[in-house]
Amino acid sequence: MPDFALPVIIGVVVLVLLIIVFSIGYVKAPPDMAFIISGIKKKSKVVIGKASIRIPFFERLDKLNLRLIPIDVKTSNAVPTADYININVDATVNVKISNEHDKLLLAAENFLNKNTDYVASVAREVLEGNVREIVGKMKLEEMVSDRQKFATLVKENAEPDLAAMGLDIISFNVQNFVDSNEVIENLGIDNIVKIKKAAAIARAESERDIKVAQALADKESNDAAVLAETEIAKKQNELAIKKSELQREADTKKAIADAAYEIQKEEQRKTIEITTANADIARQEREIELKQKEVAVKEQALEAEVKKQAEADKYAAQQRADAALYQRQKEAEAKQFEAQRAAEAKKAEAEAERYSKEQEAEGVRALGEAEAKAIQAKGLAEAEAMEKKAEAYAKYNNAAVAEMMIKVLPEIAGKIAEPLSQIDKITIIGGDGTSNGVDQVAGNVPAVMAKLFESMKATTGIDLAEIVKADSYDAKVNRNINISGIDGLNVAATDDKQSE
Repeated sequence: MPDFALPVIIGVVVLVLLIIVFSIGYVKAPPDMAFIISGIKKKSKVVIGKASIRIPFFERLDKLNLRLIPIDVKTSNAVPTADYININVDATVNVKISNEHDKLLLAAENFLNKNTDYVASVAREVLEGNVREIVGKMKLEEMVSDRQKFATLVKENAEPDLAAMGLDIISFNVQNFVDSNEVIENLGIDNIVKIKKAAAIARAESERDIKVAQALADKESNDAAVLAETEIAKKQNELAIKKSELQREADTKKAIADAAYEIQKEEQRKTIEITTANADIARQEREIELKQKEVAVKEQALEAEVKKQAEADKYAAQQRADAALYQRQKEAEAKQFEAQRAAEAKKAEAEAERYSKEQEAEGVRALGEAEAKAIQAKGLAEAEAMEKKAEAYAKYNNAAVAEMMIKVLPEIAGKIAEPLSQIDKITIIGGDGTSNGVDQVAGNVPAVMAKLFESMKATTGIDLAEIVKADSYDAKVNRNINISGIDGLNVAATDDKQSE
């Protein structure tokens, strides 16, 4: 490697490092922002509206906002004035961080990395305290009448406190003074009354001057009018005299003219009479000609009128015929439409009825099938039950059959005695001499039962009498029942209607 290469490389490296440091540390502050560079030097560097270099890793960059901060300053409670009247003050104030170097450093110490709301809250407390202080030193009327003085005093009083924080007051404007006792309003009423009084006095003086001037003007106008009327009267008299003279001359000339006029008039009258007579003759001839033409015109007009009337009647008749034909066509179309609608309605009704009948027939068919199935099922069930009964009966012995017959004996006895309950009156004829007919009728039921037992014994081989007696009281005491004399009993019975 040549000897001169190493210094060149070192120089290039240094240059690159310088460029990197410059690019990283280059800062440019806008006019409304203060850049504070601190770290190496004892005093911080402030940059406003220009560029600067910050050494990376050795210096830091902080920012302070220099824009206006609007603050609404209101007293939180009423403050007594110098004349002991409680009022509330409402003012608007604009403050900002000062761009003076010393104040800016103070602001950096107090508000660095703080937002504008924090700055506004601190400044508001300071301003409110100064407002209270100035209110206590001034009288209400003085504050209300000279708000600028009040604002100046508050501003001058608050500036040192805010300057110690690095803040400047840009503007201070009083918006309103408010008191709960309406003292300010009463002060205004007093001024209003004074102003009204002065205005009324000025108005009265103005009206007086106007009336004086009007009177003077009326007098001068009246004097001028009298002089004018006097001159007018003189001129009128002169004019009347002149008119009389002229009238006399005019009458003389008029009389001469009238005489000449009458002579001329008479001559003209004669000429007029002759001319009038000739004109009458010519007029009569003209009237005759006019009447002849008028007759001809009337004839033509009558002919035209009759022809037009006939054409009009023909057109009207044609129009009426067309209207009647159109009406008949429309009525026919309407009837045809109604008939079509009625036919469609009947068709729809028939379709609905047919559908209803089909549904009803389907229901009847379904019901019939269901009933047939039910009857079939019932028949099968009954057949199956009869089959079961037949199988059961086949298994019955004589004792079971006898038990069944014994169970139906009370029903059989009731059926045998039932005809006796339907008899209203009984006439008994004859007897066997040992008992009367009533006993024989009463004993008829047991006799019939005995005959029934014998018939069942002959047909089934089961002696019900012996089965009944087997466990009866008669069997135990060996008592026998013998019924006889049934054939010798004649009974005649009729129901209620026959006996009556």
